[in-house]
Amino acid sequence: MADSEGEKKRVVVIGGGVAGSLIARSLQDEANVTLIDMKEYFEIPWAALRSMCDPSFAKRAVFSHSEYLPHGNVITSAAANITDTEVVTAKGDKVAYDFAVIATGHSETGAYTKDEKFSQYQTDHQKIKSASSILIIGGGQTGVELAAEIAVDYPDKKVTIVHRGSMLLEFIGESASNKVVHWLKSRKVEIILGQSVDVNSAKDGVYKTSGGQTIDAECHFICIGKPIGSGWLKETVLKGSLDIHGRLMVDSDLKVKGRSNVFGIGDITDIPELKLGYLAQRHAGITAKNIRLLMKNANDNNLNVYKPALPLSLIALGKKEAVAQFYCLSCIGRLPGMIKSGDLFVGRTRKQLGLLSELQ
Repeated sequence: MADSEGEKKRVVVIGGGVAGSLIARSLQDEANVTLIDMKEYFEIPWAALRSMCDPSFAKRAVFSHSEYLPHGNVITSAAANITDTEVVTAKGDKVAYDFAVIATGHSETGAYTKDEKFSQYQTDHQKIKSASSILIIGGGQTGVELAAEIAVDYPDKKVTIVHRGSMLLEFIGESASNKVVHWLKSRKVEIILGQSVDVNSAKDGVYKTSGGQTIDAECHFICIGKPIGSGWLKETVLKGSLDIHGRLMVDSDLKVKGRSNVFGIGDITDIPELKLGYLAQRHAGITAKNIRLLMKNANDNNLNVYKPALPLSLIALGKKEAVAQFYCLSCIGRLPGMIKSGDLFVGRTRKQLGLLSELQ
């Protein structure tokens, strides 16, 4: 989409996760798109736990940004600052923008190259494979899905979940949570609620909970929430656009409050809904439409509005089963598993980014 002088508008996307990758892909032929991400690759996040148990799965779920962004620019660096006119990276690049999209989700550490990520999966796989007992700290979606993957693939291993909350999967209803607890316990997974574990105090494979219980485990995985990826914004022109939780405040058209050409999408936003991948993709779709409208007419006031989604949750329980929650209704087993658990939406996500669903 060219301006009156025939030059494409400059769109800078900060963050190459679920939302950032999709909007960069969507606009690369109509604008001069630059993607800034600290990693050289995109990882389909809901495939990560399967990749820990089966590293070969990662070959389809991890790919370079350049694969889906052949007509865009990729800068491998963290963002350090944003002004009214440009984004500054930690490496010192200064990238001018007509539109900026902030999609830095949650803070990430380590594995900045594909090779490092594949190596990390191999290491995790060896830990799981060689251990007879495994401790999982955190009973949200990540902890539950990892426990389920291990319980299905390695039914002889002793798996223990320790969760500080009063129920697993607190974001879904009690009925669905109870179904998952029953499913896990039927596969001999031990669940300890209302307690935490200090892994640094573990000695000789013995972990102690805050309630005084001891757990024998040959390895552990920490599956608790990551910090919101907004720390880099706190000393920028957008510091006043962060709420008390560090989330980026956005209007219904997904523009950052008080800004006409800066958008916020994905988990970093203050939208009152569950932070789920398919919702981040919806943010990207709405924002791409709005930027196209603004590239045609900077004064367009008829932008698309994002409406927080209905509460639909799907939690994979190994390769064939899952639990689904929609409003107050829940079901568990093969039927919801047919929707998600086999491929974990990897083929679909690859197609959305213009890639073949299967490797050639």
